[in-house]
Amino acid sequence: MQNDILPSSFRDPSGFLFRSGGELYRQVNEVCREDYELLFSSGLYAELTGAGLLVEHEETDPALASAPGAFKVIRPELVPFVSYPYEWCFGQLKDAALATLEIQKKALARGLVIKDASAYNIQFLRGRPMLIDTLSFARYREGEPWVAYRQFCQHFLAPLALAARTDIRLLRLQREYIDGIPLDLASRLLPGSTRFKFGLLSHLHLHGRSQVRHAAGSSRPSPRRRVSKLALRGLVDSLESAVKGLVWKPAGTEWGGYYADTNYSEEAMASKREIVGRFLDDSRPATVWDLGGNTGEFSRLAAARGAFTVCFDADPAAVEKCWRAEKKNGSGNLLPLVMDLTSPSPALGWAGRERDSLTDRGPCGLVLALALVHHLAVSNNVPLPLIGRYFAGLGRDLIVEFVPKEDSQVRRLLATREDVFPDYTREGFEQAFSASFSIRAREKVRDSIREIYLLGPAGEGA
Repeated sequence: MQNDILPSSFRDPSGFLFRSGGELYRQVNEVCREDYELLFSSGLYAELTGAGLLVEHEETDPALASAPGAFKVIRPELVPFVSYPYEWCFGQLKDAALATLEIQKKALARGLVIKDASAYNIQFLRGRPMLIDTLSFARYREGEPWVAYRQFCQHFLAPLALAARTDIRLLRLQREYIDGIPLDLASRLLPGSTRFKFGLLSHLHLHGRSQVRHAAGSSRPSPRRRVSKLALRGLVDSLESAVKGLVWKPAGTEWGGYYADTNYSEEAMASKREIVGRFLDDSRPATVWDLGGNTGEFSRLAAARGAFTVCFDADPAAVEKCWRAEKKNGSGNLLPLVMDLTSPSPALGWAGRERDSLTDRGPCGLVLALALVHHLAVSNNVPLPLIGRYFAGLGRDLIVEFVPKEDSQVRRLLATREDVFPDYTREGFEQAFSASFSIRAREKVRDSIREIYLLGPAGEGA
């Protein structure tokens, strides 16, 4: 049987992920035997999985091992959609940071530590952040400092501080620095007032200065300072306090209040919900990607029907509001993410294969594209056939809304530019999308001039 090692899983000598026969497995190498066994004998595995902080797994046939040196082979619970820190909103990154620190505290209490604090080891499952790397644990040894301290500061504290104290758009730096934002850079970008906050002063400003000093110093390694267990607990508590003190209010961005500023009447909005709900029932997808989903108004219709739904939007305020609503009342089937469709997440990392592009993580069962096409076609000059082709590459079925030029929202987009879109008509839209889809249903939204289509794969009958 041919086993396929995941390109994102090459850094840890303790083991790696691989696929075999369509299933996902993790090989645990012999070098990790002691730590793996301690994870269970200490009771930490049961505690973390019971608290929803660590994904569960089952042990399988060791003969499935994909490389020499295997101790065990395990099959972890699958994550419906793998997301990355540069796609998370502020609240998701903060919740992931606090979950990482909570795991470290529980581990330390049972004689272990987490040996890395990469944000990429956290995924969102059933509406909460969970650690997915079972091999992140190592035995605690008295006097040793926390080896993941710098990584935690670069992956979590630095981007959170920049977003909260400088500009929310600086979260995008995570896409440029996938190994974590350099602390000296974060220190220079943060306002001077942050030096009066003990947590930010010690964990970012002074920590960053220390990194620069050591990098410029002697090549001879300096002796490690011994850190007591009590001091290590204090470090984790201090980091937790610093993270909790960082707050961002989602206001003042372009689409954060979109639904309150739409030209839909109450009757039209009710009609739109009814049509979308009926089309979802007709398609019955297992997974839905809501492109330009704003605060998740229509994503929740899909999630309520049992479809795992990812709600993408370019506006961090809209995604933040969606995340907060999902945490409060959600079903666990909805994952909000920040994504600009005019520049979606590319493949990144070593050989361009460590982090998958958005397209590589598909296809989904159904794409929702409501009140979106006119923004792509008019605001961004993307030809309608290219939009249809792109949507077809993301999912099997499509629920899409066409907003004609007579609509006030399109008139607003055209108010400050020349109308160079002669093909932007209902007929032009249908012709362009027919190359990639077949029309299964089309309905006009009551009290509106907009129309919503249910499209299936090209060649399928209506």
